[in-house]
Amino acid sequence: MSLDALDFKIIKIHRLPEGNQRIKAFVDLGINDTILIKGLRVVDTDKGLFVSMPQEQGKNSRWYEKVRCLNQEVRSRISQKVLEAYKTQA
Repeated sequence: MSLDALDFKIIKIHRLPEGNQRIKAFVDLGINDTILIKGLRVVDTDKGLFVSMPQEQGKNSRWYEKVRCLNQEVRSRISQKVLEAYKTQA
């Protein structure tokens, strides 16, 4: 499948109140009107904003991604789309 065939749509952005927390927003992302990924996070770090995939904590107290991109280009496009939407919604 060509990456051009993937259509990413921001379904919802839930901004958290301004403050000192690192997580700035939760985002739901649709892919080709067939898949919904809920709970992507916009996180603020010393290096700037980045997008974190949904995670859950295992019994061993470690955090694991619930959704993983197997292709770095797809991951980059998702991050770009989410951050563009986050910045324009301000």
